[in-house]
Amino acid sequence: MTAAQLGRHAALVENLHGRGLLDEIWRTVWDAVPRAPFIPRLAWRQTQTACEPLTTEADRLALIHSDEPVVIQLDDGKPDGPGIATSSNSQPSMVARMLRLLCIEDGHRVLEIGTASGYVAALLSHRLGDSAVYSVEIDEGLAHHAAAVLRARGYQPNLACSDGEWGWPGQAPFDRIIATCALRTVPHALVQQLHPGGILVAPLARDFWSGAVVQLTADGSGTAAGRFQGGASYIPMRSHRPPAPKPVDTTTCRTTTAAVDPREMLNLGFALYAGARLPRMRMVHADQADGAQVWLQDEDGCAATAVTGEDAYEYGVRSLWQEVERVHEEYVALGSPEARDFGLTVTARGQQVWLHHPERIIEPDQTLMG
Repeated sequence: MTAAQLGRHAALVENLHGRGLLDEIWRTVWDAVPRAPFIPRLAWRQTQTACEPLTTEADRLALIHSDEPVVIQLDDGKPDGPGIATSSNSQPSMVARMLRLLCIEDGHRVLEIGTASGYVAALLSHRLGDSAVYSVEIDEGLAHHAAAVLRARGYQPNLACSDGEWGWPGQAPFDRIIATCALRTVPHALVQQLHPGGILVAPLARDFWSGAVVQLTADGSGTAAGRFQGGASYIPMRSHRPPAPKPVDTTTCRTTTAAVDPREMLNLGFALYAGARLPRMRMVHADQADGAQVWLQDEDGCAATAVTGEDAYEYGVRSLWQEVERVHEEYVALGSPEARDFGLTVTARGQQVWLHHPERIIEPDQTLMG
């Protein structure tokens, strides 16, 4: 790398340190591991509507040295696809947050789910040593790229091309596990591969969530529990991609008064609560000039939409907008708890979202589910 590139990398690290995202140990690690060598020549910038190719070296380096993600694969690497991002080098500040939540100490063995570019594996290898780092990647092309660039940079962590859903049972147990792809649910296999007291940090993406980071601690009996630690936006694990919903029957369209501004539903605390109360309901939103639009849909094709200042529209046999408004009333009555007031418990029987403490489980409301 040129002196100018190293300077821009140093500025990025200083920015992360100044924001309190890197302690002195991690700051030294990040200083020693520039991001640029891990980004393939073919890369894209993610916008709200599409992935734009980085056509000049100046654009490529500007994005690499910013606090933004860099898309490194479209359409699982297949040609002539729709141009959907399927792998990325994550936003540096998000990587720093996730590594901080791991609470790594000298001597720990760490499993990474989703090698992708190899950058996080390099950071972990520099921090702990190659032999303590294990990383799995399902995509053969990405796994080959990561292995080559890691080797070229002098790192030799333990790498495997396999489905991260199953972890790396032959090398378990681990002190720490980090997922760098979004999970719909935490695979119990990963909990089983943690030492008692071991920590798992992962981004989750459910139907109602735009994304949330969870930090779980294993108790040694097959259970792990912990709190949500803020929002996150990660590309889904391949086996955890959401199924496509059924088409909406637009002939059943009807209006209903929107008593709640859609903007009030766009905080993570409400999303965590509503996602537990109304499982299998999907929510997406779009910002408007003076408000927001929300779109709700269930897996059977019922739907609803509302825009700030206007009536809501509902489709199908369920009244989804009225259901979500009633759940919002419950949420407000609880004091509108923050995202970190919620937690998750994972066992062999499944997983449950809770509020304030693990005994206060948020159960699905069958009366609202049609």
